[in-house]
Amino acid sequence: MIIVSGATGQLGSQTVQRLLERVPADQIGISVRDPGRAADLAARGVRVRRGDFTEPDSLAAAFEDATQILIVSSNTSGDTAVEQHTAAIEAAHAAGAKRILYTSHQGASEDSTFAPMPDHAATERRLTEGSVPFTALRNGFYASTVPLLLGRALETGELIAPADGPVSWTAHADLAEATARILADENRFDGPTPPLTGPEALDLQDIAHILTDLTGRTIRRVLAADDEWTANLIALGMPAGQANLLLGMFHASRRGEFTTTGPALEDLLGHPATPLRTILEAAL
Repeated sequence: MIIVSGATGQLGSQTVQRLLERVPADQIGISVRDPGRAADLAARGVRVRRGDFTEPDSLAAAFEDATQILIVSSNTSGDTAVEQHTAAIEAAHAAGAKRILYTSHQGASEDSTFAPMPDHAATERRLTEGSVPFTALRNGFYASTVPLLLGRALETGELIAPADGPVSWTAHADLAEATARILADENRFDGPTPPLTGPEALDLQDIAHILTDLTGRTIRRVLAADDEWTANLIALGMPAGQANLLLGMFHASRRGEFTTTGPALEDLLGHPATPLRTILEAAL
């Protein structure tokens, strides 16, 4: 049985939908914190069980009979995230899984300035220390992040943000399809995958040009000082820790941590990956 954790989240839910196109429903199980949110999947014959990374004892039943387990990374960061991932890995070992898949990132690095990247690197290290074969999905940066960075650009005509660098923005839908294909073919990858990224790396200047073209209105890229930008976010009600975490993303992109692109995703999909322009057009 293939078990997917976090199956009511954006990536997990889409992965299950694509997996159902390739695998009979009774061979798929999901581990979710709130089974009530997965009633539609239960109705289709998917096994739905409660599993919470913060409650390791709950994972034994959620992972029961697993041949493969997809661990979708936690939405926390730091030691808490690594502890949760480790709990899931240990539960997968205990369940007798033959392979563990983990949603890592193409920028996974111990010395990254963006907090989730050292978490991914630490989790990959935990996977290498175990005896169970694993696949670390080196996913590109979620393109759904981009609209969150625009601020009031569509209203004011100014995309104001700290200095940044190119990022290989990648669609959730493409990553979900690729993950389903890998789960359906157990021998596809061993260890970290090649970067699974969108077709090009774009910075906010590029994004401003795309928005200008899509809207017919000039959108200017305006640089903001780091401290002024974070202070503005905090003044608008964002917790300081979250504002500083976001700033770390800009610092990391300046260092070129998210520029990597490659053919692996499109090779898996068998068709072109979704360009950021298409995602922005849909969002607008």
